[in-house]
Amino acid sequence: MSTQLDLVPVKPTTAIVGESGGKRRKSGSSSWYRLLVNDRVAAAAAVVLGLVFLTAIFGPMLMGGLATDIDLDNSNQAPFTLANGWANILGTDPLGRSMLARLVVACRTTLSVAIPAVVISAIVGSIVGMWAGFYRGWRETVAMRIADVIMSFPSLLLAVVVLYVFSPSAANIVLVLAITRIPVYLRTARAESAELSSRVFVDAARTFGASGRSIITRHVVPIVLPTLLTVATLDFCYVMLAESSLSFLGIGIQPPDVSWGLMVAQGRTYLHTAWWLSFFPGLAIVITTVSATILAAWARIATDPGQRWRLTVPQKRLSRFAKTGKRLS
Repeated sequence: MSTQLDLVPVKPTTAIVGESGGKRRKSGSSSWYRLLVNDRVAAAAAVVLGLVFLTAIFGPMLMGGLATDIDLDNSNQAPFTLANGWANILGTDPLGRSMLARLVVACRTTLSVAIPAVVISAIVGSIVGMWAGFYRGWRETVAMRIADVIMSFPSLLLAVVVLYVFSPSAANIVLVLAITRIPVYLRTARAESAELSSRVFVDAARTFGASGRSIITRHVVPIVLPTLLTVATLDFCYVMLAESSLSFLGIGIQPPDVSWGLMVAQGRTYLHTAWWLSFFPGLAIVITTVSATILAAWARIATDPGQRWRLTVPQKRLSRFAKTGKRLS
């Protein structure tokens, strides 16, 4: 009997297990892509944001000097007429410059302010928040009081005051907006890490002698990161709107640079005669912020294991489940 058992082949079983494990790894790596493709609205938002980022990166190089070429003979030309060339498909401004080219150049300027402000505030606020929430005590008290002081001032009003005192440059706008948004990430990271610090796996890591920095890096950050990325996506919309508001008030991006908010401000005096001067940059702001908001909502559900099943259920069955409350089969 023992001899027969020793002759039982095990190589095919190992191969099968290895093959299935490889399939699971491959399936896991593409699960996010499939979830995004299955949600048409979120996929469309991702495509729009991708086009916006590609336009900001490569658009100014392709447009060349069309955004600065002055042609007074074609000033305030109406949009959607090909008589003046493809570059003027969205009309021209009072100096005869192409609105399409200026929108492309302004896209880079707007994103070059919004993205660094979000990245700086997210990194600083997240690090301080996780450090304060994990160690608690006086660290948490000091961090939360600093956040309360910053949040006691309206962020847009604080930006107006600072930019009015100092020169309204792009670097100052990024710095001011980053400082005013730090409490958002600090509070979120603090709450998440404080809750995780009492979990069983954190106590086990402490028992085995892991340092606080190692626990935060290996255990806290991977769990808190999806929430922080969702907050950052939503905060990107706020920062972009704040930059547009500051430029509209005249203390944001200054000529000869151009941003979407500055284009809206420059076109407000021509609303009755040349509506496209403010309409198209305003439409670009709305489309970008709505797309980012939709993608943030999708990411929040996709990163939550308890809600991810909603992205795998057809919308008709999901709406029927919401109405009847019956379990899906």
